[in-house]
Amino acid sequence: KAFYGELFGWEFEDNEIPGGVYTMCHVQGDAVAAIVQQDEQPGHWNNYVTVMSADETAAKARQLGANVFEEPFDVMEAGRMAVFADPGGAMLCAWQPREHIGAQRVNDPGCLTWNELQSRDPEKTAAFYAELFGWEMEPVEESGKLAYVTIENAGSMNGGIMPMTEQHGDAPPHWLPYFTVPSCDDAVARVRELGGEALVGPLDIGTGSLISVVQDPQGAASALFEGETDD
Repeated sequence: KAFYGELFGWEFEDNEIPGGVYTMCHVQGDAVAAIVQQDEQPGHWNNYVTVMSADETAAKARQLGANVFEEPFDVMEAGRMAVFADPGGAMLCAWQPREHIGAQRVNDPGCLTWNELQSRDPEKTAAFYAELFGWEMEPVEESGKLAYVTIENAGSMNGGIMPMTEQHGDAPPHWLPYFTVPSCDDAVARVRELGGEALVGPLDIGTGSLISVVQDPQGAASALFEGETDD
C-alpha cells in the first residue's frame, strides 16, 4: 500500500474478510484495483475478465484445454469467480459481477489501461481466447514473423499477446497489467526510490508512447504506460 500509494496516488479502503483484509484501491473515489495478503505464492497481480456466467466460462475453458484451479465460487455479494490456467499455463480469473463490476475507472493516470499475455505459443493461445471470450485477434508481423497479436473486445482494443523469446528466460507464461502514468521516466525513478526495480525500459514503442516493466518490493510485476489512451 505504501509503494502504490506513493507511485500512483492511490487511496485505500480496508475490508475485513475471512482470513484477513481485502484492500480496495481508489483513484478520485473510483475503485481501480485491489490488494490482499496471501502467503502461498510470491507477490503477483491477478487479471480478471468480466463474464456473464463464471460457471459456463469455467466449463467452456476446461473443454478448450484449460486447467481450472478454482471452481466457480461466490465472493459474498460482490460477484462470482473462477480461476483457470489457459493451455499455455497463464493464470486468469473470470469474474461474474453482481454488486461490484470491478475496475470503475480505466486509462486515467494510476489506472489500468492494457492487459498483455506473455505466451510461448501465441497462435494457439490466441485461438483459445477467441473461442472462449469471442475476442477478435489481429496478428502483427515483422520480417515475416509474428511480433504481436492485438486483442479487440466489442470494438475496443484493450490487450495483446506477446510471443516469449529467449530474453524471457525460464519465466512462465503470464498476464501483465499496464498502468497509465504521466511520465514513464519519472515513474521508473520513483519505483526505484520506493524500493522497486525496473526490469525493462523505459522503451519508446512509437507514436510518442513509452513503456516500462517494473517490479514492486514484494516481487509483483506490472508495466507502466505513457501515451495517449482511449476515453
